[in-house]
Amino acid sequence: MFGIYLKRELSRRKKAALVIAMGLALGIALVITVSSVSAGMQQAQEKVLQSLYGLGTDMTVTKARSAPTGNQSGRPSFDFDASSNDSTETQSSDRVTTQGGQTLKSALVTKVAAQKGVATAVGALSLNVTKVDGSFTQGKAKTDTSSSSSSSGQGGPGGGQGGNTGSTAPPEIQGGGASFDVNSYSVMGVDVTNQELGPLATTTITSGKTFTTAQANAKVAVLSKSYAKENKYTVGKTLTISGTKYTVIGIATPESSETTTDVYLPLKQAQTLGDSANLVSTIYVQATDSKQIETVKATIQKNISGTTVTTSADLAETVSGSLSTASNLATSVGKWLSIAVLAAAFLVAALLTSSAVSRRVREFGTLKALGWPSRKVTRQVVGESIVNGLLGGALGIGLGLAAAYAVTTYSPKLTAQLGNTGGGPGGGGGPGGGGPGQQSAANTMEIALSAPVSLTTIALAAGLAITGGLIAGAMGGWRASRMRPADALRSVS
Repeated sequence: MFGIYLKRELSRRKKAALVIAMGLALGIALVITVSSVSAGMQQAQEKVLQSLYGLGTDMTVTKARSAPTGNQSGRPSFDFDASSNDSTETQSSDRVTTQGGQTLKSALVTKVAAQKGVATAVGALSLNVTKVDGSFTQGKAKTDTSSSSSSSGQGGPGGGQGGNTGSTAPPEIQGGGASFDVNSYSVMGVDVTNQELGPLATTTITSGKTFTTAQANAKVAVLSKSYAKENKYTVGKTLTISGTKYTVIGIATPESSETTTDVYLPLKQAQTLGDSANLVSTIYVQATDSKQIETVKATIQKNISGTTVTTSADLAETVSGSLSTASNLATSVGKWLSIAVLAAAFLVAALLTSSAVSRRVREFGTLKALGWPSRKVTRQVVGESIVNGLLGGALGIGLGLAAAYAVTTYSPKLTAQLGNTGGGPGGGGGPGGGGPGQQSAANTMEIALSAPVSLTTIALAAGLAITGGLIAGAMGGWRASRMRPADALRSVS
């Protein structure tokens, strides 16, 4: 009986039901759109952070920044021999420095790995190589004799013979000089025994192969795709750094965005190259439970003094650019706008349902006169409202999915730039000790925005639709339950 009556009443009031459903649909569609765009912002931010951290990395440990002491000027110094007579001789000098200038003892990697809540930890050494090469050209001395003269003649009165001997002008150096080219690139020493954590984790070897555990101290290198292309390196060629030759065994392509590392070497080779035996610049840490990251961070800082621990959440706070602006709008303005629109939709649905009940005084009064109790009348109104809510939910989900699909298809481009966390070497705790302040501040990444819709969002939309129907039904049902049979008689008269 309930179903038959419900179907009949809804079919009689299609327009009113559609108006209520559309009001709820707009609110639900906005909630889905904002939720999906916010999820897309989160994914874009994770891509930025993964390109710096590495897959599976929850935090990095670097040495806390300290003020320079003594005569640590940090100025580059290059030595060249300018005494060579061969003007065509090309000279070259490499200056290898630790990125950020501060390092940790390798033994701390084991100590960090032993902390409670840490699943694994690996060390890496970030170096910066500044290469200067070119040649000197000696100048040539040229004497100007055009003003020189030698003359003899009679002297003055008295018939004395005098002679004026011309003096030679000092030689003038012409030509000569120096022409040098300066090239700077980054080198990362990685632990070849655990490449699933750290700098190489976000790259894919597209040519050649990666390091093996047997190459812990081998003179081999893996180059980033962009660096190899720019300098025309291929697998099998030789890369020379400070006189040491490294065979290129692989070309790595970043999975998410451009990497800031140009050359990857086995950790021991990087330590030798940078004169940093048993030192690392960054320790990459993976926690046993992602929910305990902050606790693990506090534990490491407490037990290992002089270090700065930076989590992905810390780096996320430094992300700037249009990605940050859009994310803030989606999480703040978008959230409150969704709440306001949804509240308005619920209120409008409740008012429309209550108004519809007022126009059905004769109907409900007659039903009560026939013996329907108030709870049955209330159930009838609530049932109709829930159906309207479900209809609105279906329309809202459809509109929300269409909006999310449009955002994903259009894929607006957002820029992301990491600022200074004020932590470890280079002012941040990013990979390689250079941190966001050292490397990433100068590296703006472009991210394509998507709007993924999860099942949780769909479930939320369905829940909101039912909630809206219940609110509208509760208000309309309360009004219907207060009607008396006499109200129906008065409406007839």
